[in-house]
Amino acid sequence: MIHPPASTCTRRGWLALVAGAAALPAVARDGPRRGIKLGFDNFAIRALGLDARQLVDHAVALECDSVFITDFGPFQGRFEDAVLGEIRRYAGDKGVAIELGSWSICPTSQTFKPDWGTAEEHLALGIRMAKALGSKALRVILGNQADRLTPGGIQARIADTVAVLKTARTRAVDAGVKIAVENHAGDMQSRELLGLVEAAGPDYVGVNFDSGNACWALEDPLVALERLAPHVLTTSLRDTMVWETPTGVTTQWTALGEGCTDLAAFFDCFERRCPGVTVHIETISGFPRTFPLADREFWKVFPDARASDLAAFLALAKRGHEIPPFKPPAGPAKLEAERAYQQAELARSIMSCREQFGLGLR
Repeated sequence: MIHPPASTCTRRGWLALVAGAAALPAVARDGPRRGIKLGFDNFAIRALGLDARQLVDHAVALECDSVFITDFGPFQGRFEDAVLGEIRRYAGDKGVAIELGSWSICPTSQTFKPDWGTAEEHLALGIRMAKALGSKALRVILGNQADRLTPGGIQARIADTVAVLKTARTRAVDAGVKIAVENHAGDMQSRELLGLVEAAGPDYVGVNFDSGNACWALEDPLVALERLAPHVLTTSLRDTMVWETPTGVTTQWTALGEGCTDLAAFFDCFERRCPGVTVHIETISGFPRTFPLADREFWKVFPDARASDLAAFLALAKRGHEIPPFKPPAGPAKLEAERAYQQAELARSIMSCREQFGLGLR
């Protein structure tokens, strides 16, 4: 039974969560289990503004094995090893693992922020924090799709990121922390991310696999996973609905099981090729993104796209159909509506993963 954390969820929001979860098909929970840990990425419930301990409590409420804290905000500026060690013990006592992430380490990306010093200083801080929290991986990003149109294109940004990663090799190896670079917001296609990992060194650099972001790079998530599987260290997963439009395709991220990703095949591949890796759900649902494939100018963003990969992505659009976006009310009720919506999307996804796809150890 899922119980609401009283400090973080209004009664109305919880009722919305339960109503959404109850709409799932009834599947026996004692069905085949895959032995894969199940958790969530804190960005899935970003509107709640939870701190690290509250995120652990939310993981307990959802009967999760892990919580993936993908930014430093929930630590409220307290990055001391002693403080982080207390959070690690708090989570451990509740049977919840913590994995850690942060943002861009590419100094020439449009997304890079000097909030934690230089890119090298940011990466060093993240490695130290990950070690203190017991996280075997530190998720970072390069940037987003806009970086593909910067001087030198994505290959120049990859080279700049690799240079930063190489400064941290000894530190990462000594700490027992691998650096997981995400395919983020359409910045890199899977072939490009694979090249980054190989250039930096797969002994200490791997991948945080994001299934929704694969679609933003015009890839079928299953195809991208098959290519990157040997290097996947952790995940931020959601489903995606893809459908054809007169000028191209539109994508909209959804709760797991409500898009057109072949999730049965996806998790079969994941179980076989990513042993020991946790599935973290990062639902960011409710808004469409259109890709004008009929516009010749658009292809400046993906000048080296492979026909076989594009064909697999277009096959998703053949299976999909348009779905309505989420439109929260304006005014004071907006934040409560967003909180309830995000919690419901996450709860349905967790239940779908557990009951339809055999994920989770609890």
